[in-house]
Amino acid sequence: MIRCTDVHKRYGGGERSVNALNGATFEISEPGYYAIMGASGSGKSTLLHLLAGLDIPDKGEVHVAGHRIDRLDERELTRFRRHEIGIVFQQFNLLPTMTALQNVQLPGFLAGQGGRELRDRAHELLDTLGLAGRADHRPDAMSGGEQQRVAIARSLLFSPKVLLADEPTGNLDSGASEALWGVLGRIAEEHEMTVIMVTHEPAAAAHCRRIDIIRDGVFSGRIETDGMDASRVATEYQRLSRSA
Repeated sequence: MIRCTDVHKRYGGGERSVNALNGATFEISEPGYYAIMGASGSGKSTLLHLLAGLDIPDKGEVHVAGHRIDRLDERELTRFRRHEIGIVFQQFNLLPTMTALQNVQLPGFLAGQGGRELRDRAHELLDTLGLAGRADHRPDAMSGGEQQRVAIARSLLFSPKVLLADEPTGNLDSGASEALWGVLGRIAEEHEMTVIMVTHEPAAAAHCRRIDIIRDGVFSGRIETDGMDASRVATEYQRLSRSA
């Protein structure tokens, strides 16, 4: 499903240049719920942007859902982002003048679609995420957790093979965060989808089947969670980070 090989990415130039990725190699071979965990500046968000086709590497290969996306042109990348992946960010990025239903339909509108089929699909997704009664509400009438679930529903509109979540609970309280981590896990299981969550939180990563640790732009270790709680994940993360 996903493979990165010797991926490098540098931003800026001269003395201000930053090596975000320094030969990162990473692979996921089957659907499931995965975490990429690392400190701020470790390269985890850069890697997610490369997997999403939002940026291209300076060197290395990036394969996602049967596509080598570092070789796609802009038109091909647009189609890849629209149909093969879903992306959820820390910021909800909902349009404030649109209802929840309209926000979920938005990618369809932008693709020139409309009508009953699109509306029914959006209703189905909102219902699946427990928001059937909020379809006609605008973002300012919803809680942060509800807004993020609308964003997740929008990302699933075209039934992508891969869902990428970049610190998706960074703006939520602990209760809403815990609920959302569970939602992402259910999506991976029920839709046989690959869900990758970037996080620095052991409590978030503990929900995933596997945690790949990134440090200074390279992967430095892996944790097979196997029912670990957040405390154990934190201990293992610190141990692997120190030994890297």
